[in-house]
Amino acid sequence: MENQMFCYQCQETAGGKGCTAGGMCGKKPATAHLQDVLIYVTKGLAELATACRREGHAVSSDVTHMLEDNLFVTITNANFDDDFITARIEDTEKAKEALRQLLPKDFSLSEAALPLDMTSTGVNPHIGVLSEKDENKRSLLELITYGLKGLSAYLRHARVLQKESEEISNFLAEALAKTLKQDLTLDDLLALTMKTGEMGVKGMALLDEANTGAYGQPEITEVDIGVRHRPGILISGHDLKDLEMLLEQTKDKGVDVYTHGEMLPAHYYPFFKKYSHFAGNYGNAWWKQREEFETFNGPILMTTNCIVPPKDSYRSRIWTTGVVSFPGLSHIDEVNGKKDFTPIIEQALTCPPPKEIEKGTIVGGFAHNQVFALADKVVDAVKSGAIKKFIVMGGCDGRARSREYYRRFAEALPKDTVILTAGCAKYKYNKLNLGTFGGIPRVLDAGQCNDSYSLALIALKLKEAFGLHDVNDLPIVYNIAWYEQKAVIVLLALLYLGVKNIHLGPTLPAFLSPAVVNVLVEKFGIAGITTVEEDMKIFFDK
Repeated sequence: MENQMFCYQCQETAGGKGCTAGGMCGKKPATAHLQDVLIYVTKGLAELATACRREGHAVSSDVTHMLEDNLFVTITNANFDDDFITARIEDTEKAKEALRQLLPKDFSLSEAALPLDMTSTGVNPHIGVLSEKDENKRSLLELITYGLKGLSAYLRHARVLQKESEEISNFLAEALAKTLKQDLTLDDLLALTMKTGEMGVKGMALLDEANTGAYGQPEITEVDIGVRHRPGILISGHDLKDLEMLLEQTKDKGVDVYTHGEMLPAHYYPFFKKYSHFAGNYGNAWWKQREEFETFNGPILMTTNCIVPPKDSYRSRIWTTGVVSFPGLSHIDEVNGKKDFTPIIEQALTCPPPKEIEKGTIVGGFAHNQVFALADKVVDAVKSGAIKKFIVMGGCDGRARSREYYRRFAEALPKDTVILTAGCAKYKYNKLNLGTFGGIPRVLDAGQCNDSYSLALIALKLKEAFGLHDVNDLPIVYNIAWYEQKAVIVLLALLYLGVKNIHLGPTLPAFLSPAVVNVLVEKFGIAGITTVEEDMKIFFDK
């Protein structure tokens, strides 16, 4: 039977091989096909932008932003709206046409850079993952493309805070254009993979600069996970600028604002602490939203990827913005850099307060600046034997039962170990009573997935503190969960920084061919996970 679609960009892809009849994320075949078309024309736009620059023509920043946002639209759990995606394809075609006018008529271009025949996209052999027949080339091309998708998300987050990098943006266009070349060897693709990792480091540094420049350095913070007695608005995703605008517009309006999922680390930034109605965090990681959004009672704002098809019981209360869209949901547009959340506030005032699902607090705020301030204490704890090892357990959470491994792994760790984490993977263990060292929690939460940059800086700081030449000589092991494409760029960034022996789970990516896996094993020591008991022996019986 012929595939209705083919997608294997996330960890939960069907059978660990690929979604062919419908996405495990809820994406329908028609939507998957439109996303494939959007990626195809975006690569064509990137080729044209790169060619124009090389020919000495100025390329508008609007084109750069279109490349970034188009990629972001196709990240897992970001956009399920066919009309939204179709409109972006049409806008991209217009941008391609404008750039083609700058080039000589006989300029050599790939088919992706030429006008798209929308009537024949269903049979176009150049569109979609499987258009590359060589398994190993396809594997590396998708690894690069998914890394660029993750990078695009971080570039957009930084951009809304007025931070951009011409170097990184130009690389993103050049890398996308290179993926269209038919004469690239496996060595060429491996080199481009590592270059993508290098730009991933720079992209996360840019976003770190944007976030801390706007909101201050994260600091150790105790976050309430209970509820108050007023109506509430729940904000999920990653976009701190959206949170800032929402908090400013809800001042003195009689509603409280709660974070959800990857928005939890917003509480660690000093800037947001001035808002008395910034209540706390409600719930857990993205995949539990279908039950937690129901009990929240008030409206929910989805700012970036992490949305799943909503239940009818709360469909009228869920709002999208930015690159996020789902058919039938209300969307808040940006006008001249501003968003009007009045409709959400008005709806909140008609809703009962959130239902309490838990009580207590969780502690976070251990980004690089805060950990550097504790460096002497940490080094002393290592020298005294109070800390024997650091376990990097950043990454993503997900609904697969196999992910319970990470909770059980955290519970089984010796008391003289410390967990360094970032991303929503922490929800498997950040509410466990794992104790402290010197009054500091054994789970050091640096923040969102992009704050994995902090974990890299912490490792490099420890290397310096102990006078080591290689970061791999540190008492640090990496046991990282992944789910989608932002985790891919984090992985490539770590590989570029020279980190070896990373264990990746709960399964290795389906888009990695056996030959590419072998390269990663031989060159970087990449490995999967097994059982908690067996992996404890691997990590601690050395």
